[in-house]
Amino acid sequence: MKPQNLTFRELHEQAGAFVIPNPWDVGSARILAGLGFKALATTSAGMAFAMGVPEGTVNKEATLVHCREMVSATSLPVSADLEKGFGDTPESVFETIKAAAATGLAGCSIEDHTGNKDHPIYDLSLATERIAAARQACNELSKDFVLTARCENLLWGKPSLNEVIQRLQS
Repeated sequence: MKPQNLTFRELHEQAGAFVIPNPWDVGSARILAGLGFKALATTSAGMAFAMGVPEGTVNKEATLVHCREMVSATSLPVSADLEKGFGDTPESVFETIKAAAATGLAGCSIEDHTGNKDHPIYDLSLATERIAAARQACNELSKDFVLTARCENLLWGKPSLNEVIQRLQS
């Protein structure tokens, strides 16, 4: 008997946790699907490394091509690591969500990491505006799209747990 294919949102809503692996390419996506995983998530680092370039240097167009390839590789729902959404403004994140959904993705994550070593995390107000724009883009889609807002403080030298909680709640 073939296992039930759940939507990406249903996987999140079921009791307990589910494991979502990060394939780097079509081959590893197919291997992971064959092992029985119920969904896949792209990895910005893995994608870049598979292309032979540093993380954070793959442009939006190449990332969307990669997303389209990953979606086509299996019948599983795929969520994408879209880093900071390929721009600093709420408008750029809005457009990225629309373009990402058009590839067939089931969802994505957007980070509050700026890519700037001197100021690695967006100010809270801008980070919140960016996620609000992403949410607005999701609401305008004709299909369900799961958005994950990521707080990167602990990865970039901002260890205040209170600030992390405040950002996550915002």
